[in-house]
Amino acid sequence: MELLTTEQYLRQIDEQPESVYVLHEKSERRFPVHQHTKGQITYVEGGIAYVHIGASTYVIPARHYIWIPRNTDHFIQAGHTATAIRSVYFYTYDDDLNDFYTRMGIYPVTNLLHEMMLYAGQWHGAVEPGSTAFTFLQALKNILPNLGAQHLPIVLPTTQNERLRPIVKYLSVHFASPLTLHSVAEKFGLSERTLSRLFQSVLSISFLQYLKQLRMVRAVEMMLQTRLTLSQIAFATGYNSLSAFSNTFYQTTLTRPSDFAATIR
Repeated sequence: MELLTTEQYLRQIDEQPESVYVLHEKSERRFPVHQHTKGQITYVEGGIAYVHIGASTYVIPARHYIWIPRNTDHFIQAGHTATAIRSVYFYTYDDDLNDFYTRMGIYPVTNLLHEMMLYAGQWHGAVEPGSTAFTFLQALKNILPNLGAQHLPIVLPTTQNERLRPIVKYLSVHFASPLTLHSVAEKFGLSERTLSRLFQSVLSISFLQYLKQLRMVRAVEMMLQTRLTLSQIAFATGYNSLSAFSNTFYQTTLTRPSDFAATIR
């Protein structure tokens, strides 16, 4: 198979607006920030991946997929060398038939969708209308809004703000510690009010909510990359009990950690 450059891949994906383009490579060939005129489904088969959209980083766990609407600036990174990423890029002339196609979302992969994505692995590159392959991929796109899955909102805001970056970096290292607004403000020579306003003004999220989101991201990573029990993960992410961890996980994802772990292991 001819090895194309990043620019050639990006051009080929959008070259034929009414076609479907199939690409089975890690991290979209490490594409930089880019967008497509086509809608995109990216399926994470193993490990974990992250999609960066604007100032936010979304977590795509194993056995989950992300739908990225057309003209959305993004880039995807694999978080583990074992991660297999499959992407399919769809025509958009019928996107207005269902608002599913106009909003970004992360969803669990059903058994049906899993088999369809695996079957699509026999194709690579542009699939044009009129072919049997196109009919199959068209069906794949059409079933997405009907799978009825709850969007998985595991997202962590990011920032280049010079005052907040060192604080966010500190939290990413010490997330398992008993952190409070007071202790972190004192660590960086700030008042609690100043630190609270900094999170709200820069990230549009409270300090405590950011810390919860960070811990949930780390929890998902541990579920995928370690053999720790849920109780061990709870303590490793700063919670004093499994029930407290479970309640926070459910508040964040609308899924119990035990149910979530069962879908990705």
